[in-house]
Amino acid sequence: MAGETNQLTPHDAKESDLDYEQARLAYSIIQSLLEHTRVVSDLIAVMAQALDEDTQRALTQTPVWTAYLDSRRDLDHTRAGVEKFAEVMKQLSED
Repeated sequence: MAGETNQLTPHDAKESDLDYEQARLAYSIIQSLLEHTRVVSDLIAVMAQALDEDTQRALTQTPVWTAYLDSRRDLDHTRAGVEKFAEVMKQLSED
């Protein structure tokens, strides 16, 4: 079965265990979490502007800051997955 992918097509998704309404709810939850994360990131940026240069430098050298940046990078990859999910949802709603 070379060349086969493990992705659901819209037709397969309707026949799978994934109920359309459950998928819509999951998408809604994911979108809300992504939006919240964006808002928090904006807040962090504004707060960082209020710090003096020495405090900023000290903050950005902590493990917590490193974890924050790693999390942001992971979220960028997650966003691509959500966009693919959104496309499948769109196709399902058209069928």
